[in-house]
Amino acid sequence: MASVMDDPTLARHFRGHTDAVTCADFSPTGKQLATGSVDTSLIVWNLAPKAHAVRFRGHQEALTDLQFSPTGDLVATSSEDTTVRLWTPCIEGESEVFRAHAAAVRSVSFSCDGQCLVTASDDHEVKVWSLSCRRLLYSLQRHSDVVRCARFSPDGRLIASCGDDGAVMLWDASSGQCVSCFTDCGGSVLFVDFNSSGTCLAASGQDSSLRIWDLRTSKLTHLYQVHSAVVNCFSFHPSNNYLISGSSDSTVKIADLLEGQVMYTLHGHKGPVLTSVFSRSGEEFVSGGVDGQVGLTEQQGLHSKESKNLKSNSCSGFTDISSVPCRFGGRLVTYWVQTGRVGHLVLWEGTGTRPKRLKYTP
Repeated sequence: MASVMDDPTLARHFRGHTDAVTCADFSPTGKQLATGSVDTSLIVWNLAPKAHAVRFRGHQEALTDLQFSPTGDLVATSSEDTTVRLWTPCIEGESEVFRAHAAAVRSVSFSCDGQCLVTASDDHEVKVWSLSCRRLLYSLQRHSDVVRCARFSPDGRLIASCGDDGAVMLWDASSGQCVSCFTDCGGSVLFVDFNSSGTCLAASGQDSSLRIWDLRTSKLTHLYQVHSAVVNCFSFHPSNNYLISGSSDSTVKIADLLEGQVMYTLHGHKGPVLTSVFSRSGEEFVSGGVDGQVGLTEQQGLHSKESKNLKSNSCSGFTDISSVPCRFGGRLVTYWVQTGRVGHLVLWEGTGTRPKRLKYTP
């Protein structure tokens, strides 16, 4: 049976961001969490007890996306200031700047070997960059409107992109040629990504649906219409058996792709959910949205076929909940990372009827 946790109580303030958090990612080891904000800063939080957080400044406008490199030695950030920056997450200091696009940059992603970056922009272009040469390799210019997202396939051979023109495009990463184009997406497409084996491609967007194509046959294999509003984000579990999605309907849903049904509906947000991503190990995920409530529920692990609605309780003292990592094992245990517009960050570990505090040095 699902159990609703008592209201969390504030353990400690962390002086962090001063505005809404827009993006987050775990390091490959799971020992660091990076967050980016409208306040133009990147903060890397070390998740070991008594470890320091490091703030990085350089962008002139809001951060829109970020990602750790495959080795974890770099963090790439994109911004509305038209640039992409590379940071060393353990060293506070200057970043390396790519004057990337002629308009806001909406996404940034590393290739599997960490040698290339792909960026997407409001200027209707996707660009691929060499990190070893620190130069632009080529631009992909077939989209006719804002490009919302671009991602490398796990083997680095393909690039997927999507945008406000309603198209999902698949590109050969070596030649820059478009090899497939899916246009039956029901409007603007906000997010696109591959599963961990690279055999499937998923997209979500304005029509509140999630679509999954089998790239071996180019056929649509799954159409999930489980949300009641725009689906802003999703992430495949590394096992490829599960998918988490976040929507403007204020919910996060975990779907069992083998059974073809929703396993959990998480009601932890009271506003649009803007980001959801599994860690590399699959033991955690981060979801983010602008709201004032947080819930903590302990539930049996991802093996039950029964759909569960996991309700939330109020958490006072916050105006924005930015990210919620959850750990999977024998049980579903939730870790809440709370970032308010007043710039405070608190990390909770929920393992019983009360959260356990994880200590930091701000």
